[in-house]
Amino acid sequence: MSKIVHNVGIIMNGVTGRMGLNQHLRRSIYALIKEGGMRLSDDESIMPKPILVGRNANKLQAISAECGGLPWTTNLDEALADPAYSVYFDAQTTDRRLESVSKAIRAGKHIYCEKPIADKTEDALALYRQAVAAGVKHGVVQDKLWLPGILKLKHLKDLGYFGRILSVRGEFGYWVFEGDTVSPQRPSWNYRAEDGGGIILDMLCHWRYVLDNVFGKVQSVSCLGATHIPERRDESGKPYECTADDSAYATFELEDGVIAHFNSSWTVRVRRDDLLTLQVDGTKGSAVAGLRDCWVQPYAATPRPVWNPDIPQPINFFETWQKLPDQDRYENAFKVQWEKFLLHLVKDTPFPWNLLEGAKGVQLAEKGIESWRNRAWVDIPAI
Repeated sequence: MSKIVHNVGIIMNGVTGRMGLNQHLRRSIYALIKEGGMRLSDDESIMPKPILVGRNANKLQAISAECGGLPWTTNLDEALADPAYSVYFDAQTTDRRLESVSKAIRAGKHIYCEKPIADKTEDALALYRQAVAAGVKHGVVQDKLWLPGILKLKHLKDLGYFGRILSVRGEFGYWVFEGDTVSPQRPSWNYRAEDGGGIILDMLCHWRYVLDNVFGKVQSVSCLGATHIPERRDESGKPYECTADDSAYATFELEDGVIAHFNSSWTVRVRRDDLLTLQVDGTKGSAVAGLRDCWVQPYAATPRPVWNPDIPQPINFFETWQKLPDQDRYENAFKVQWEKFLLHLVKDTPFPWNLLEGAKGVQLAEKGIESWRNRAWVDIPAI
């Protein structure tokens, strides 16, 4: 009996960018190719067949050579017209996504794209409705749901470990160098609003799906943004004005009275366990998770500190937490979701992380910006 291989042609647009190249191509799609495809059984597998798309031919050629000679083109229309490719993936800058994804839907392609899927809620919803009307399958990247640390938090919640959850505190970010003495770690468009930049638009999309899927539906937001660094240098070393927010301080009201607060910043120096840490406090216990590890402190092991600033602190608070062991094998979070989407395409398995969920992320970012401008709490209506 011959083995069944489901070849899935994928147009990968934006692979010359950091996220598209590292997470989606190298660590997800090309990793699957090197593994011989996604194994469904001894007799059946899914093999991704990507074509690389971008604007820089030299970069595409180099990436193709690195990845075993994958086909590439700078002509998106040509790729969309090719029936060998049934899926369109978009990892471009946010301001280019709406036009390209809409064009791909009109070409009858299934859609999988990075977030935010647009910079306005109405545009994000229009993409969702267009995809539904066209009858194509669609998904949006919500990678943090498969980070080991967040998976461990969700497992604790499902076990009832926390009791009644009271609050969720998120600290995210690091210092992104300005480019004058040390080269920056992020692209310059991130700091220009006219190019789709801004940490509120970027990160509140993430916090929406993390909160909705793990801790409770977001009901309202109070957000303060800031542009702490007014000038940076671009990829060529030329100074430019930063027109987008580089930091966001947001509080969310969730269902069941849970309060969440997330600080997101490209202008903070890290003194915590990881670049992202989440602390969840409940009536029966607390937990702190980074990207991979998670520490717990149940009620019975909670120390009893007493305020006395006149003596050195007698409690080493870090020693009062217990690190959870790894009870499972964890894959790259982007790769895990790619596999779920490929399975959805081939076997029609459920895939709830669709363009509507992406629109909810854009909505929260938009409401966060509205809150900042009006200096007021803003409700999040159902969409």
